[in-house]
Amino acid sequence: MNITKRLFILLVLAMPIVAEAQSNYNISFTSNGIDGKTYYIARHFRDTFIILDSATASGNTVTFSGPAKKLDIGVYGLTADKKKNMFDFVIDDSRNFTITFDEKYSNAGMKVKGSKANSIMYSYLAKLDWAHERSKQINENRKDEVKKESAQKEMDALNKEMKDFEDNYLKTNSSYLFTHLVQMFSNNDVPEVIPASSNDTNLREWQAKYYRYHYWDKINLTDHSLIYTPQLFDKMNFYFFGLLYRQNSDTITSYAHRVLDRVANDSTMLRYFLDFITPKYERSTKNIGWDQVFVNLVNDYYLKGKCPWASNADLYNKRQTVEFLSQSLIGAMGKELIMADTNQSENPKDWISSHAFPQKYVMLWFWDPDCNHCKKQTAELKTLYDSLSAAGNKVFEVYAVGYESDTKKWIKYVRDHKLPFVNVGGPNVNIDYQEAYNVHGAPTMILLNADRQIIMNKTLSTSMVLPFIENYEREHPEQANRQPSRWQLEGIKRMKINNR
Repeated sequence: MNITKRLFILLVLAMPIVAEAQSNYNISFTSNGIDGKTYYIARHFRDTFIILDSATASGNTVTFSGPAKKLDIGVYGLTADKKKNMFDFVIDDSRNFTITFDEKYSNAGMKVKGSKANSIMYSYLAKLDWAHERSKQINENRKDEVKKESAQKEMDALNKEMKDFEDNYLKTNSSYLFTHLVQMFSNNDVPEVIPASSNDTNLREWQAKYYRYHYWDKINLTDHSLIYTPQLFDKMNFYFFGLLYRQNSDTITSYAHRVLDRVANDSTMLRYFLDFITPKYERSTKNIGWDQVFVNLVNDYYLKGKCPWASNADLYNKRQTVEFLSQSLIGAMGKELIMADTNQSENPKDWISSHAFPQKYVMLWFWDPDCNHCKKQTAELKTLYDSLSAAGNKVFEVYAVGYESDTKKWIKYVRDHKLPFVNVGGPNVNIDYQEAYNVHGAPTMILLNADRQIIMNKTLSTSMVLPFIENYEREHPEQANRQPSRWQLEGIKRMKINNR
């Protein structure tokens, strides 16, 4: 395992290791940075804290004491404001110890009396810190052609030194909590060669899939004490919103099932994961397809009776949200909007359809002239639109819906800025577009393909629109050279009639 992988290992979970019998705890923290304010011992829970004890500092020392059962074996944090962690420590071999720390909370600066468990932990982390700084220096030298070869030898030597250090640490400190933490949360080794039985040919892609697939192999998800550790949260957060960040909704859902199904019969663990990840997938305004992940997970767990903690009101709200979001998911048929343009005719025969255009793609652009971001992106969109029109390559039409209750203000802005789009708005509309397309603010961008299916339901920057379409056609080659759809033909027919 190289040094980069080793640096991933940090302070983590709680495990059932026998501590010495003590009826009370007495823990002191000393530092020149400590003043007379109140400090707190906190237990980690996801990205927040559960406060367990408080004490007011005297001089440059703060001491916590109380019945031993109040602090189980595990990982804790010292904090001064209930929100930001100063550093972590462990309850393991002792509940009576003193930690002296510097103002930077550096691992090398931690001096422990009365707890070998904390002492070896900080020594281990200090060695990682040193190796990290050393590897940074070596990597800088590897950029120099003259020093490149010798720098590589130094890196090889550093990797060997760290492997020997860790092997010795694990061997000589096997009875301690932190040793188990290192073993459980160290990264899985990824094979350097594709197995002969695999049909994959791209090594890097195969390794990435292997890493995603085996990410949770070492973690004992039946241990409830893990939910009170910083590292389970970090591992969960990185998995869903780092490692899977650029995957499509089907892939994210598939990998989510791999871990959630392991804890499906354990409501404590299942809730730990679902209550954190589902809101993030629901509320994301930038990631295309993440709302589909939310819908999938709610359908597969909450609405199938697998979440006993969920109240009837919570289930009702989630069901309503799923029904609402489902109307604007990727792949859903876009609802046809028929709206009046800036002439505001009350005769439906004069209203304009969002679907009947000769262009292959239609962008539904919901915007508000009182919104600064809307105005800026609308101006950028106009520049792109004009350039495509001038080049005779207008691959998409813009159906711009004025998201403004003051119709006169919207019309004036359109005319003053000579917006070339199909500008519609006002009260004259066939359906509630906010409900039809899950529009809850401006600007909102929806892109429809030739069949008027939704292929993008997040607001992209203008510069990303054409690359998105190009990538869509690479992933869906049948769309690149397809024959005109019914909607396109209807749009062409209307153009011919209007141009007679």
